[in-house]
Amino acid sequence: MAITLPIDDAANEYLTRDPLALLIGMTLDQQIPLEKAFSSPYVLAQRLGHEPSAHELAEFDPEALVEIFATPPALHRFPKAMAARVQEVCRALADRYDGDPAGLWTGVADGAELLRRMQGLPGFGKQKAQIFVALLGKQYGVQPTDWREAAGGYGEAGAHRSVADIVDGPSLAKVREYKKQMKAEAKAAKSG
Repeated sequence: MAITLPIDDAANEYLTRDPLALLIGMTLDQQIPLEKAFSSPYVLAQRLGHEPSAHELAEFDPEALVEIFATPPALHRFPKAMAARVQEVCRALADRYDGDPAGLWTGVADGAELLRRMQGLPGFGKQKAQIFVALLGKQYGVQPTDWREAAGGYGEAGAHRSVADIVDGPSLAKVREYKKQMKAEAKAAKSG
């Protein structure tokens, strides 16, 4: 399976080949366009001069990591907070999975266990964890029993709700339209 987001081919190749890159992209996927979030792991590797491991990022000097994140163009709208979050996620990987991001899904009994593992990561609430389960299932080939159920609506075949469903420009437009509709419905519910 290959990640085929509408971003630079080299960034997609990196996301496909390196589970840590994919996890960092998902970690960064908040309050910025998803193209930026999922391109940033590749930019981070370029700035470091090599592809980092979870152990390396877990032990990285926090101030130096913030500087790398903040160098224009910044890797995220909130470089200090997100450098810290990426480091927290890498520390969790180092502590629980010997630094192996694929350890999150290797040997899981079912989708529910995979979801629990994802929710155990810093910054991964239920929605973000479900989206990542869907992304793993739909585009990464990680499909334990009942993974679609664990992913909730994000796991539905043919849905266009999240990054898990984006494979090109038209699918990106459908996801953006869905998100716009959800925001409008939430706004209407608040005012009505």
